[in-house]
Amino acid sequence: MNPHFIFNALNSVNNFIANQDEKAANKYLAEFSRLMRKVLDHSQKDFIPFEEEMELNELYLRLEHFRFRDQFEFTYENEVHAPDLEVPPMLIQPFIENAVWHGLRYKEGKGHLAVRVGQDATHVTVTIEDDGIGRERSKAIKTESQRRQKSAGLDNVAKRMALINELYGKQYEITVSDLDAEAGDVGTRVRVRVPV
Repeated sequence: MNPHFIFNALNSVNNFIANQDEKAANKYLAEFSRLMRKVLDHSQKDFIPFEEEMELNELYLRLEHFRFRDQFEFTYENEVHAPDLEVPPMLIQPFIENAVWHGLRYKEGKGHLAVRVGQDATHVTVTIEDDGIGRERSKAIKTESQRRQKSAGLDNVAKRMALINELYGKQYEITVSDLDAEAGDVGTRVRVRVPV
């Protein structure tokens, strides 16, 4: 999880307090605390139940939406019930974070983020899709400070997946592609396929 998220989350609480919105501050802080407890609990484990991983992602997404509700809406559809499936913790979250921070945050007008979870005979597939500005435009508008600070989230996930595939004989697959939108904003689709 990006350390900036923690800083920004606490700034959001501070903003709610400054605006004397005690109810919003309390709600956000309670949800943020739940998320941090889950992240810390999971950080000590190599694998966690898939359902817990997806609960963490839904909680993270709700928190980001609470902060950026004027910038995007989201849908979250999980049709998978796989109580025996385990995955590495924080497998999906970096992709959701990228969609919000690099695709939707700079979009003119309100964007949309969809997280869908489905299953076939061999894999559970998590699809994260946004109608944001796209990867190329996001790279082009990075500030000088952002260019100096290399984001490691996606690289870390890719390295973890390669290691898990090698050590455990698994077949995790990650694909990232641009959507073909005619309206200027490209959007991005990420698919994470988890072997069952």
